Amino acid sequence: MKLFITGISTDVGKTIASSILVEALEADYWKPIQAGDVNNSDSHKIESYISNKKTIIHKNSYLLNTPSSPHLAAKIDGITIALPEITQPETKNHLIIEGAGGLFVPLNETDCVIDLIKPDYKVVVVSRHYLGSINHTLLTIEALQNRKINIAGIIFNGNKNKATEDIILSKTGIKQLGRIDDEPYFDKNVILEYATLFRENLENL
Repeated sequence: MKLFITGISTDVGKTIASSILVEALEADYWKPIQAGDVNNSDSHKIESYISNKKTIIHKNSYLLNTPSSPHLAAKIDGITIALPEITQPETKNHLIIEGAGGLFVPLNETDCVIDLIKPDYKVVVVSRHYLGSINHTLLTIEALQNRKINIAGIIFNGNKNKATEDIILSKTGIKQLGRIDDEPYFDKNVILEYATLFRENLENL
């Protein structure tokens, strides 16, 4: 199984969600494009959060120096991101693929993050509650549906907001895979607890 993790915006919790999914499935992890935080990248964070010994963390296809939109970070580094250069790692294990920002974050003059999603991927949408998040969540889901991309489900990141969650779930009909509450911190033990809670829903995808 290949799960592509996208968010309704930036900083909504994709990496924490990815950590939980990686731990729950003892899956491999791959972030095709990392922009900025080279020495404390999302791959580094995943490594620090997981406990299992089966996961392999695969190398980024592009590791860019500037924390910005990938198209700009690449330009600053003097390169252009090319989709043919983004090669999925070979593995017989489950694979968690983490996107960069939201679906329409540009990679170059023509391609966006959504163009990284292959036909055999299932997408997990991470939504975090803030003013405007309903709109951003519905737009994200509609964009995926318009391209006939398989949506595995949604993860809500943050303490429960029933009014927001009910309207998103009723309008879209997609499955809630779990919730990540606002925690004082995340470490291996917290990630492992969430992985246990999420595992059954993930194994049934």
